[in-house]
Amino acid sequence: MNYTVHNQTVDLGNGREISIETGKLAKQADGSIVLRSGKTMLLATIVSSQNARDEVDFLPLTVDYREKYAAAGRFPGGFFKREARPSDSEVLVMRLVDRALRPMFPADYHAGTQVMVQLMSADDEVLPDSLVGFAASACIAVSDVPFNGPISEVRVARIDGKFVINPHRTELESADIDMMVAGTIDSIVMVEGEMSEVSENEMVEAIEAAAKAITTQCEAQIALAKAVGTHGVSREYSHENHDEVLKAKVFDTLYPTMYAAAQKEKTKSDRKTAFKQITADFVATLSDVESKDNAFMLKSYLHDVQKKAIRDLLLNDGVRLDGRASTDIRAIWGEVDYLPSCHGSALFQRGETQALTTLTLGTKQDEQLIDGALVRKTEKFLLHYNFPPFSTGEERPLRGTSRREVGHGNLALRALKKVLPPVEDCPYTIRLVSEILESNGSSSMATVCAGTLALMDGGIKIKAPVSGIAMGLITDKESGKYAILSDILGDEDHLGDMDFKVTGTEEGITACQMDMKIQGIGMDVLREALDQAREGRHHIRREMMKVLDKPNEDFKPHAPRIVAFNVPGDAIGAIIGPGGKIIQELQAETNTNISIEDIDGEGRVEIAASDKAAIDDAVKRIKQIAFPPTVEIGEVYEGKVKTIMPYGAFVEVMPGIDGLLHVSELEWKRVDNVEDILKEGENVKFKVVGRDPKTGKIKLSRKALLDKPEGYVEPAERPRNDRGGDRQRGDRRERGDRGERRERRD
Repeated sequence: MNYTVHNQTVDLGNGREISIETGKLAKQADGSIVLRSGKTMLLATIVSSQNARDEVDFLPLTVDYREKYAAAGRFPGGFFKREARPSDSEVLVMRLVDRALRPMFPADYHAGTQVMVQLMSADDEVLPDSLVGFAASACIAVSDVPFNGPISEVRVARIDGKFVINPHRTELESADIDMMVAGTIDSIVMVEGEMSEVSENEMVEAIEAAAKAITTQCEAQIALAKAVGTHGVSREYSHENHDEVLKAKVFDTLYPTMYAAAQKEKTKSDRKTAFKQITADFVATLSDVESKDNAFMLKSYLHDVQKKAIRDLLLNDGVRLDGRASTDIRAIWGEVDYLPSCHGSALFQRGETQALTTLTLGTKQDEQLIDGALVRKTEKFLLHYNFPPFSTGEERPLRGTSRREVGHGNLALRALKKVLPPVEDCPYTIRLVSEILESNGSSSMATVCAGTLALMDGGIKIKAPVSGIAMGLITDKESGKYAILSDILGDEDHLGDMDFKVTGTEEGITACQMDMKIQGIGMDVLREALDQAREGRHHIRREMMKVLDKPNEDFKPHAPRIVAFNVPGDAIGAIIGPGGKIIQELQAETNTNISIEDIDGEGRVEIAASDKAAIDDAVKRIKQIAFPPTVEIGEVYEGKVKTIMPYGAFVEVMPGIDGLLHVSELEWKRVDNVEDILKEGENVKFKVVGRDPKTGKIKLSRKALLDKPEGYVEPAERPRNDRGGDRQRGDRRERGDRGERRERRD
């Protein structure tokens, strides 16, 4: 088969390259490319319908990313042994790419469009998530689908004070800034990441470093599209019909009244009611042709005039929908210990947004196992975000966790994980669950604030409280006016040009997320937004501190207690015992939950229980195994009877060390049956009286602790020449003679 392959290469420095190739695979798609970096290979395709469905006024874009287990030479887990629903990590990558691509399609393009990116080959060091956006845009670039790109996406990390683009997996472990940045050849469209309490200037420097790499990757896509012949070529489409007369009538009639209503009504519900009444009164004046035959267009015009009225109010009068100035934060209140049975809880309200967050503390057995194509690990910190329909006064069926819920939960997790105490000081598995009970603007930032309070209420010694704020931006290209809004409402988010969330402590930023709905926002505006956000989140943090200013000194009485410590690696086997016997006995006898794992050749033990005395007992017994003390002759001990034999009993002197309590050492009188005195499993006191010089076995005595009976006489030793002794010696001589005769015959 004849085919022509075109490719382009981008140099990342330090001997690392990214290549994009088209013309070999998936040629029936509208566009397809293979991206390669090291051994990592991604196949990206786009298919877009030629026509839009009837009465669709948006872009039905689907971005799908899947990691094939075969790419890493692994079998999928589960019964069916095949890839199933996307993992949370795959969903997060889909969201990153979707947010970067969506604003770049023409506003009037409404054809169903699907972008699919698949990991076909994996590299242990090359992280694929930083390449998916590049691959997705490149496949669009070699197609005829209308697109105002290209865009690209990179990871930027600061490692040892230097910014590195798309660092290797092991390099990323020491980074104090880890951000994903997407943009066009000359502007930024999406930012998301986490950092270790850095300043606003440091964050902007990271974005600027990413922007340079993005420009280079966009230029490579343009070069590839020119080689293929698709640069500047776009299919013809007509997805919108308009009635300019009806549009003018809507705007001329409704704009003044909607502008006035937006000025007057200060709550979401009142504004909604007012707009609904204005719309109903206007529709009643229309003819059947205008109201019914053109219902789809009319709906669009009504939305547009409402949007323009609100935006102009903000830009021209500096008046926000609820009457606040651009930098004002809505009223804040909170409460901790709201749910008495939880290990920690907090209720946080900001304006009409309310989050109830719970804290649950667990053991190592509660860690989440991440079994992905590229990563198999466990997570000790989980944060789940739920957004039920009643939070916005809606009725709709629940269909499982949405991509939005996964994304918002992940942002809050990133914001808080940087301030958690180290595992050595806090061995708990921690789960936060945020239930959004009301929503009118930035429930993810309310989750961060409520999460901080819940952690402190539960006694988790976080480094510092974290607060979060959502910023908005309204712009007018013609006049050059813009307004940066702090603590945005839901309507301001929907009608604005930027959604920018920042979280941090008093010292600096811990996480951020930015989505641009328009192109061309400069770095100067971004810096201004960050500075305004800093003042806003500090105000929110101070209000949070009025509720609870530091972590509680202790955990809740009903929370599990966990003690963790290290033991020598060679003691792990002794603690576990054959088939897990020792550790299972310890758990049963002390009523605790014990886990042990090997970490770099050292054993890490975690003991959990609700009773401190039980934990102390388990710690003592495990340390006796791991750091065995010397058994002193002459000392008195108490131990469990492990095994009974006809000649005595084996007793546990201390965990892992047994001694023989001979039948003659049980009582001062003759004992014919050991079980008349002892039972297996019972505890007995004894004295260590010696050690067998040949076997090293410890000799024990119970009778040494008992009072000697009055008139007691030690049994006399049998004479060596008694008849029994003569017989035994004769038997031995006879056996010896037979052995000598056999040896001579041999």
